[in-house]
Amino acid sequence: MQRHIAMPRWRKRIGEIPCSVEAIRLPTVDHGRISQDHEWCEVVVSGNRRRIRFHDYDRIYNIPGLYERLFYDHLKCCSPSRVVRLLADVVSDLGPDPDSLRVLDLGAGNGMVGDELHHLGVSKIVGVDIIPEAKEATLRDRPGLYDDYLVTDMTNLSPSEEERLRRENFNCLTTVATLGFGDVPTAAFTKALDLIGTSGMLAFNIKADFLRENDSTGFSRLIRQLSREEIIQIQAYCRYRHRMSISGHPLYYVAMVAKKLEDLPDHFCRIQ
Repeated sequence: MQRHIAMPRWRKRIGEIPCSVEAIRLPTVDHGRISQDHEWCEVVVSGNRRRIRFHDYDRIYNIPGLYERLFYDHLKCCSPSRVVRLLADVVSDLGPDPDSLRVLDLGAGNGMVGDELHHLGVSKIVGVDIIPEAKEATLRDRPGLYDDYLVTDMTNLSPSEEERLRRENFNCLTTVATLGFGDVPTAAFTKALDLIGTSGMLAFNIKADFLRENDSTGFSRLIRQLSREEIIQIQAYCRYRHRMSISGHPLYYVAMVAKKLEDLPDHFCRIQ
């Protein structure tokens, strides 16, 4: 059996996203039967029904309006606004104006975080994602939002790509709803952090489960080690409901904002 979801109207901040989705249907499952990494839905587009796994982002981005309606309208995701608000609070406390931020948005997707940063008043936003469909969706739905958008693998940057990014003199890194499921591995995260200047800011979120001592993704160990060795200093920490699962239960994440105190030693590049 499946639950049918009506299609409410959704407006983006910059203009309006046309939506080609006629209906979204979520499977009826007991809590815990399907892990977050394997959640899926059925969508109806032009009368045709398709089954799509939530982490098949290329397929989701190819359908205009699906990402926003699925995750934000119906599953009540709030992470882009929650993480950027936490960043805004820390920036306000520490003194610099938002328009002084030059942000590298890692795992930029279709621009939801960039949208929030734009309305915060950030002066420079560069997006990076590994799949071309993310950039295509951003150009389609939020043209002009990013100053630049690079499609690349952060664990395998070419010399020209790295030079292109370093020229931006980033002083802030954001990465939202990307860590811990293989979308952005620890090596990509540390490479992105390496591109941020000292005294820069880091704003990210991660599923609360991935911060436990027995975490297998490597992020718990990485974040603890970065903090212990005083490479970063945590400025703010907030546990909150990221979104609802397809079974209707809350999924809890932790948002963090940290200040980068030192350049990364070489041994962090070996943390996997």
